[in-house]
This record gives sequence, structure tokens and C-alpha cells, in this order.
Amino acid sequence: MTLIINNDDVHAVLTMEDTMAALEKSYLDLSASRAVCRPRIDIQIPTSDPDKTYQWGTMEGGSMDGYFAVRMKSDVVTQENHNGIPTENKYCVRPGRWCGLIFLTSIKNGEPLALLNDGVLQHMRVGADGGIGAKYMARENAEVIGMLGSGGMSRSHMDAFMAVRDIKKLQVFSPTKANRESFAAEMRDKFEIEVVACDAPEQVYRGADIVAALTDATVPVTDGACIEAGTHVVVIGGSGAPDDTTIEKIDRSLRFGNAPQPWGLPEFGKGKSRLTYAAMTPEIAETRLSPDGKRGGRTAVAEDHLVWLADVLSGDAKGRESDDQITYSERGNLQGAQFYAVAGRAYELARDAGRGREIPTDWFLQDIRD
Repeated sequence: MTLIINNDDVHAVLTMEDTMAALEKSYLDLSASRAVCRPRIDIQIPTSDPDKTYQWGTMEGGSMDGYFAVRMKSDVVTQENHNGIPTENKYCVRPGRWCGLIFLTSIKNGEPLALLNDGVLQHMRVGADGGIGAKYMARENAEVIGMLGSGGMSRSHMDAFMAVRDIKKLQVFSPTKANRESFAAEMRDKFEIEVVACDAPEQVYRGADIVAALTDATVPVTDGACIEAGTHVVVIGGSGAPDDTTIEKIDRSLRFGNAPQPWGLPEFGKGKSRLTYAAMTPEIAETRLSPDGKRGGRTAVAEDHLVWLADVLSGDAKGRESDDQITYSERGNLQGAQFYAVAGRAYELARDAGRGREIPTDWFLQDIRD
């Protein structure tokens, strides 16, 4: 039988510790050529509404250990301006609804094992990356988080940071006062730590050991002038990178890895995290979908100061070399490797717990050769 596993099932069985362990193993397997993945590929098509674009996105990967997965997203994408900051919004069917699915199969016999909603798992895998970066790059005595953003990714990152460091204080800013204050109260109750809802973004940097920019802005939102010595920096969201001043201040940049190149195409994608095919002119694409003109084109942050996760784990390289260094961490273009690893673990846990809805595997099979 094939399992249909929804977000409630994933939330009930998958822990942040499970997620981080699955990802670390996946990244090591990639470095040892025991696993494979490809960067995210988006297909973009203009709609009849000039302010909206249809986007189909996929990423996939698998391992010799037994699982393969493809994550699929069907979105209508809009670009909006929120308090002067360009942001990307998306929905499926109507605002407030999204369609993200993970199709998990067995490499042993090709069997369809599960179809999972990706909502909870998506937040967990991104937060876990932040936790892995902090685990190997933040100061051992790091205890203050400075956070830009108060959405779902902020929640999963707090779970991850709490799992790897003895965090005692959170300073958070997001543009909507009610949102940041609600988030602050939630984190205060959940973790029993000091939480301050800041009135201005520059306040989150003061005394912060870890600065995390977790927003859907399509331009960098970090402020390098405010980054203090010894800070570890994490950035996710539409911009995908810190501002130039922060990059110039980074002393050590940890990258988890790169997806392997296709046979015979060594130039394909290189280290880019996203490849886009669009039914539109480059001029329209840049205006509508890439306000900064850089999205998807960057390979690595602070390449001159780069260290690889596999080398840090093997002892061949150091992460942070002193308490005063400013450090950074990023996944690289390994999204496909994340989904087989974490979805595989979620499937095992849900199956063992008797969760999920069974449907006949034969429904996915046919007697006509494809």
C-alpha cells in the first residue's frame, strides 16, 4: 500500500533532531557520491493578469540507501511591495492555499511509497539547515538570537537553534507590529527565554550571537553596518543572500555542498540554487520575477572564505577559527537531496506509528510500457 501523509501526520512524528540528522547524512552521502540530486528548476508562464505568473517548480534526489523523491510546487506568483521592501507572494487556487507535494519512491523496485504534503516538512528542512550551520559555525557560548521575520520559517529556525545552542534571548523584528509581538509571546511561552519584540530592525543586531534573516523579501534585508564581531549569519527567503556589506565582513563561509553536474554538461547550472525556464522575454522575466537582477545567479557567498561541510565533519578543515570571526552558512543547491532524506524519515516514522492514509499501490501502476 502507498501512504498519503498530510501535514498533521508529519508534525506528529518528525522532530527537528530527526530532520537535522537526516540532512547531515544526506549531505555526507552526496560528497561521497552515494547520493545524487539536481538544483531546483522552475517553469514560468505569464497569465492573463499582467501582475501574476504561473510557476511550476521541482527538485529531486535519491540515495543508494533506498529512497528517491521529487518535490513539486504549483504556484501563482505575485510581486508586491511591503513597507518599501519588494516581496514575493504565491498561492494555489486562492490566497491562503498552496500546493506542494513530495512523491517518495523506493530505488529497490521503483515502488511508490508515499505522497506527502510538503508544508511542515518544508519548514523543518529549512530550519534544520539553519541549525546545522549554527552547530558548526556559531560560537559555542552563543545565547542571543537576532531575528528578522516572524513567520513559519522563524518558528522552525528557533526549534533548530534551541537544539544546538543554549539560547537565552531572542530579539525579533518584522514590519507588522502585531505579528512580531504575537511571535515574541509564542516563543517566550514555548522556550521560557527572554524575548524582545524590537521596534526597528537595527535593534536585533545588538549583542546578537546569531543573526537570522528569514523573510520573503526579494532583496537583501540584512544590514552589514550593524553586524557585530563574532556573529554567525543565516539568510533564507527570496533574496537568498546577505547584503554586500555583510558579505564583505564574512571571515568564514560554510557551504553544505553542490549538486553534481550532469554527465557531459560540466557547465550546467554550476552552483546555482535555481534554474528557470520562462515563456517570456528576459526583460519581462527580470522586471516581474527578479527585481534585483541576481536571483538564481549566485553560486556561493564569500567564496574566498569558503569551507565545505564534509571537510569540517571529517576534520580536514575548521569551521569557526576564532570567537571574533563573522561566519555564514548556506545549503548550496542541494534542495533535491533534502526531500528524499527528510521525506524518507517522515515516511518511516508515520508508517511505524500507523499514521497516514493507505491507498492501493496498484492505482499508480499500469500494464502499458511507458
